[in-house]
Amino acid sequence: MPSYRMRDAAELLGVSDDSLRRWADGGRLSTSTDAAGRRVIDGAELAEFARKNAAPVPEAGPTARESARNRFVGIVTRVVRDTVMAQVEMQCGPYRVVSLMSREAADDLGLEPGVTATASVKSTNVVVEVSSIPKGTSV
Repeated sequence: MPSYRMRDAAELLGVSDDSLRRWADGGRLSTSTDAAGRRVIDGAELAEFARKNAAPVPEAGPTARESARNRFVGIVTRVVRDTVMAQVEMQCGPYRVVSLMSREAADDLGLEPGVTATASVKSTNVVVEVSSIPKGTSV
């Protein structure tokens, strides 16, 4: 099972190192010490914490100009395998991403709660939104 240094765990959760240390010191997360004497967090515990404490997804207000990114770095929070397929859930900041893949692919990638992974989204239909901007207004 992977473990994460405080800095890396904070980055995955989208918070500062100091916030994560305060949470650990306050008992919200347990830590241990690695061979080099650094504080680390167990990957499975970090995944559960990320899932339970994910910030709500912000409401999509009026869009000025935007095109969504297609790569989301996050932590695997759940993997459900059957004989042929696997459902992989990830927490990527405030976004929950679910992927269906072959069980073989999930096994080859070593996907399990606590593993850092990147969800790359590809689609034949990509929606780009632009709000109506009054003429003569620059953004």
